[in-house]
Amino acid sequence: MTHYIFWTIIGCGIVTVLSRTFPFLLVKNFSLPKWLIHFLSFVSIAIMTALFVENLLIPHQGRLPGIDLENLLASLPAILTAIITKSLLAIVVVGIIAMALIRFLR
Repeated sequence: MTHYIFWTIIGCGIVTVLSRTFPFLLVKNFSLPKWLIHFLSFVSIAIMTALFVENLLIPHQGRLPGIDLENLLASLPAILTAIITKSLLAIVVVGIIAMALIRFLR
């Protein structure tokens, strides 16, 4: 490994740590306006929706996307678990078990 690669990895690590901790340190000393807190409450749901939809669709060049049937079938029990329990751990466990069963039965 060259010095250039080593220092690039170190630099990327420092930037990653700073970009994840600096906002917390900044917000710790200030109070945010209510409208901003309300706006930020939707960020996690927007990210999860984007990840969910991305994994359900299969892109096709020049055509509409298709649906990944395995992911769709595995997501149904996970969604039902989310509605019933509202527990992230339960949702993840049910989703993993559902996908494992679907792949085993395939």
